[in-house]
Amino acid sequence: MSATYKIYGNELSPYSVKVRSYLRYKQFPHEWIVRNPSVEEDFKRYAKLPLVPLVVTPQGQGLQDSTPIIEHLETVRPQPALQPPDATRAFLSALIEEYADEWGNKPMFHYRWFYDADQQAAGERLARSQMPGLDDASIAQGVEMIKARMIPRLSFVGSTAATKAPIEQSYARLVGILEQHLAGGRPYLFGGRPTLADFGLFGQLYELSIDPTPSVLLRAQGPHVVKWIQAMLGPRDEGDFEPWAALAPTLLPLLRDEIGAVFLPWSAANARAIAAGEKEFTVDIDGTAFTQEAQKYHAKSLAALKARYAAIADTAELDTVLEAAGCLGFLRA
Repeated sequence: MSATYKIYGNELSPYSVKVRSYLRYKQFPHEWIVRNPSVEEDFKRYAKLPLVPLVVTPQGQGLQDSTPIIEHLETVRPQPALQPPDATRAFLSALIEEYADEWGNKPMFHYRWFYDADQQAAGERLARSQMPGLDDASIAQGVEMIKARMIPRLSFVGSTAATKAPIEQSYARLVGILEQHLAGGRPYLFGGRPTLADFGLFGQLYELSIDPTPSVLLRAQGPHVVKWIQAMLGPRDEGDFEPWAALAPTLLPLLRDEIGAVFLPWSAANARAIAAGEKEFTVDIDGTAFTQEAQKYHAKSLAALKARYAAIADTAELDTVLEAAGCLGFLRA
């Protein structure tokens, strides 16, 4: 039996490159397989959902959804440790990953399919990866088909002309916060080793770094973020985790200004809408009425995050941080 893991994905899928980065870090022997019609039969043999990434283990087990994939593989290869040893930093890392997966996807998808140049660039890259070997005329037709399918999905992530400003403000704020946090030579978010938070944010920011419009802001305002993105393509240990006291001055703004002020209010509003059986909800984000279709997956994801918090035996230190960040009430509610 081969010891090689197979990962079916696409370079334009943030969750695919997130999992690939993790496999590289943990040095799992793996094969990167671009999902396209030539491998669709194999993909369907193992996939329960028509989504990438799909990881197939050497034992023939199909794994989907990036966070459960990583959590499963952590049981196979727990070293080097993916999370800091204490409950406070470990939970904060998981909270940042949750923010990246559930909110960070919004600017990624928004920039890719809102602007003409980005639509064209992404459409062509997708067409060439999914339809290899076609001539330019056929690729051009494929690009238009992809755009026709993807652009209407902007509203699914809440991207409209009315919500453009808060989504783009959130992205710019995230880049600014991370730039300050990484500018002193810190290799990863929690010090010398990557964590769950790094892999989550990397997936979204890598995609933003390869799309025309958001990459301009990233290169101009986040040179250290760009360096970190490049390191996350093949992450390796460069030291140990830093204590929270050393991280707090520049990492607390991420928890406070993005997670506590933007992500958790949005996530809680979505969960309330799902509980009430409402099809859409509106929440204030940066002074703008942010309206979006309510989504069950996001509500389940918030419930899982709250369960993770509730499972911590002693939250005294963690609660101090969460309270300062404006996050605690959302996790206790």
